[in-house]
Amino acid sequence: MQFQQLQYFVAVAETRHFTRAAELVHVAQPSLSQQIKALERELGADLFQRARGNITLTDAGEALLPLARRILADTETARYEVQELVGLRGGRVRLGATPSLCTGLLPDVLRAFHDRYPGIRLLIEEGGSHDLVRELARGALDLALIVLPLPTASPALTTVELLREDLVVVSCPDAPRPGHGRRTVRIADLEGERLVMFRHGYDLRELTVAACRAEGFEPDFAVEGGEMDAVLGFVRAGLGVAVVPRMVAARSARGLRVTPLARPGLYRTIGLAHRSDVAPPRAARELQRMLLER
Repeated sequence: MQFQQLQYFVAVAETRHFTRAAELVHVAQPSLSQQIKALERELGADLFQRARGNITLTDAGEALLPLARRILADTETARYEVQELVGLRGGRVRLGATPSLCTGLLPDVLRAFHDRYPGIRLLIEEGGSHDLVRELARGALDLALIVLPLPTASPALTTVELLREDLVVVSCPDAPRPGHGRRTVRIADLEGERLVMFRHGYDLRELTVAACRAEGFEPDFAVEGGEMDAVLGFVRAGLGVAVVPRMVAARSARGLRVTPLARPGLYRTIGLAHRSDVAPPRAARELQRMLLER
């Protein structure tokens, strides 16, 4: 049974005339008649009672008609939904990102994407780079913003560098300025400072601790274990200082003092990743393009 045969059958059933049905579906009348006969042979039953000037449905035809209409309607719905997705009028994007990138980088980009494609649903998952890589590999995400380099190379993922972001020191304006009042802070100046530190597995924690150890000291934690919002809140409360991305500090500067790190400073490399074996959906590719062109 072919889609075209059902289309011809419904046209004849609705017009009760083979010639008018052929005109309706834009096919020659002999071809339409041949396809109807082929459908009847396939089903093993006559669908029409043919008399000169009088075409009526048999019992088999009456039984098939609602089913054929439903199949044709479902096919049209499927075509429309695919066209909607291809035209970026519908669909979804599953994007993973670290909490700091959700705070700093994503709001402006996602607003621009939503303004351009309001029918696309955006599903955001926050997590550390390790967790996001795992979610990508199992197909739960289309794209992920992660910190590069990955701890271990993953041939299952394709990554592209998106940006390099400076890190800065944030502190409470009511507390003494870190770095003995200078306009910039060296990593060595953090020795003796009480640090508000992220939870284990957080890329910023590992980067900060490694930088302090490279200067020959162990960082002193006033409080540790928080996510980005909690860390910034603890700093505002005067519990200590923290090393955070510049974009986060710029967006969350209220109630914080922001001090750059002296050269060469610290930075992190942000990458955009997707699975190597599966091309992202078109909507995800469009978001990828907007991120790369930001």
